[in-house]
Amino acid sequence: MLNIDQPMLINAQILAGLSGDRGWRLNDYLARGGYAALKKILQEKISPENVIAEVKKSALRGRGGAGFPTGLKWSFMPKNYVGDKYLVCNSDEGEPGTFKDRDILRYNPHIVIEGMAIAAYAMGIGRGYNYIHGEVWDIYKRFEEALDEARAAGFLGPKILGSEFSFELFAHHGYGAYICGEETALLESIEGKKGQPRYKPPFPASFGLYGKPTTINNTETFAAVPWIIMNGGDRYLEAGKPNNGGTKIFSVSGHVVRPGVYEIPLGTPFSKLLEMCGGMRGGRKLKACIPGGSSAPVVPGDIMMDCTMDYDSIAKAGSMLGSGAVIIMDETVCMVKALERLSYFYHEESCGQCTPCREGTGWLYRVVHRIEHGEGRPEDLDLLTNVSDNIAGRTICALGDAAAFPVKSFVKHFRPEFEYHIENKKCLVSPDVQREGSKIYVEQAAC
Repeated sequence: MLNIDQPMLINAQILAGLSGDRGWRLNDYLARGGYAALKKILQEKISPENVIAEVKKSALRGRGGAGFPTGLKWSFMPKNYVGDKYLVCNSDEGEPGTFKDRDILRYNPHIVIEGMAIAAYAMGIGRGYNYIHGEVWDIYKRFEEALDEARAAGFLGPKILGSEFSFELFAHHGYGAYICGEETALLESIEGKKGQPRYKPPFPASFGLYGKPTTINNTETFAAVPWIIMNGGDRYLEAGKPNNGGTKIFSVSGHVVRPGVYEIPLGTPFSKLLEMCGGMRGGRKLKACIPGGSSAPVVPGDIMMDCTMDYDSIAKAGSMLGSGAVIIMDETVCMVKALERLSYFYHEESCGQCTPCREGTGWLYRVVHRIEHGEGRPEDLDLLTNVSDNIAGRTICALGDAAAFPVKSFVKHFRPEFEYHIENKKCLVSPDVQREGSKIYVEQAAC
């Protein structure tokens, strides 16, 4: 379900207000003003430096999770490097709760192609790859068709639109491993190797794909670039708030009436987003929210209701905006059971390269599992915190942190519920209430 509250918003061009399987072809994109930004740059011979300056001015931050300033990242690409340089789009959307990038590629693939072409021009790059998550094969095929259309129309390939700028772009199909969402593991996978993260430094800007300078951005990040070029960085910044330029696409799932993909200006109150989703299912109370994908710390409902949806506000609440995956949990949810499922995911998805993550994620899952199944011990809660502390910050990549953060936050904010499980060998939330909540969830999903 695509939900765009205001057609004026930046990414209304990204999702184009579409529903169903239409509107993604090149002619549809051109009718909406597509490729005008790329034409403007090439015809007016705007310098690469000015393109980067405009992106910096916009305060566009990486939409994949880290939130790093995009223009600043582009400026890291060495200007006078002699040899191949690469551009990579990270469309490996594998984090639980996250499903907005696949909708961008499904409904408007050409905006990603145009955004990548502009980025390549700005950084003097001649070749790029879009790494697409392995479990969305239909989207991979659609993007390949969009690439063929763009090449045939002269928007990709040698001497684009009669200019001296050449750029070729390819799609690369991943195979579903969550770890390949980490940028250096993604590079290893493109190179045909096992998708395991690299030690950093060196960073991709100096030693990336095939050992060459490489810039990696998220799907949504590239998709925002054409609007910035056409309308100016200042206008994009004004659409959000200081240090949080523009709008953000959120994937909202869980116990809401209308789960789906929503676009709102950064800085919008969470309560407004919840209202756009139709409110809580069954009129139940908001118990908790994970605001940035399953790797983000959980936030209690009352704290979340006071937040605005931007990087700084969510950070003050003790969590992260992350990928923009908002997971809503009502009062029927057993927090121990929810954490058990999350811990199992990170245990299964650990690549095994680092001992703290390989062994620690297993410890976390097994301890939470025994609490959920009536075998917990009073010391288990301190043990969970201790194990988490010995994983976070001690691994090559952030998967260890992603496993530890939910555990620490669940125990911190919902400790009485965990203690009840340990003392009473059962859940604080009755099975009948849990079943009723699941029944509402299933019925609404079927609709």
